[in-house]
Order: sequence, then structure tokens, then C-alpha cells
Amino acid sequence: YGPRMHANDGRVVSNFIIQALQGAPITVYGSGDQTRSFQYVSDLVNGMVALMESNYTQPVNIGNPDEHSIITFAQLIREMVGGDSRIEHLPPVVDDPQRRRPDITLAKKVLNWQPTVPLQRGLQKTVDYFRRELGRTNHEERNHAPIEDFEP
Repeated sequence: YGPRMHANDGRVVSNFIIQALQGAPITVYGSGDQTRSFQYVSDLVNGMVALMESNYTQPVNIGNPDEHSIITFAQLIREMVGGDSRIEHLPPVVDDPQRRRPDITLAKKVLNWQPTVPLQRGLQKTVDYFRRELGRTNHEERNHAPIEDFEP
């Protein structure tokens, strides 16, 4: 996740932020107890560069092992954005994984890599980006985030 994500890509990060910024209900499918791991874009890029610069040729998980429940994530977004969005529970999605947490033991060992951007810092940059994007009236002005938005 991070600045320049597409607002309508169907991902939980952009969905929750856009819903909260627009004052709409934040939609959680099922109980919200299912977990996800969120990785900021610069951490992903740094992990991929570390892999490309290494001599390691096997698959490596480049992810963030910090798990957050969807309901906790929705509450965090609502607090960061402010406003009056309520959290609305919808029926669960069929085959929705209950837990997503990558094991990055190998990345730490062979690449000396692990994510460094805390969730709240990355989310704040992402919220700020979407706030600016939604505030623009001219479509031509959109999707031109300053490069500093991507730095950790």
C-alpha cells in the first residue's frame, strides 16, 4: 500500500480510506476477525532490490509479518481520517482467508531484509495522498504524488 494506489482497486486499504474520507460507512465483510498484513510500497521495493542484488535464486517471501485484524484496521483508518464513518458489517466473502501473514525468515537470513515502515506512518502518507486526490477537481491533476510521499 502507499501513495498512488488506485482508489478503486478493491483493496482493503484504499477501500477503507476512501470510504472514511467520503464519510461513507466503512464496510467490513464478516466479523472482521480475519487478519491481514500490510506492507508499505518502499519496503516492498527495498526487498525486491535486495533480492535482485543477491545471488539467491529461489523464491523468497517479501512481506510484512505484522498481522492486524480487519476490524482493528477499520477502526485505525477511521481514527486517522476523522469524521463520522460508522463500521458496517456485511456478509462474509466466500473463501476469504482468515489469516494472511507471510513468513519472512528466509528474507531476513539470505537478504538481511525486513520491513521498516511502521503501519501508522505508511497509512498516514496514504491517507494524505487520497485526501489530496479527492480534493482535486481536475482529473488531469490526479495521480501526481510528490516523490517524498514514497519515502519511509
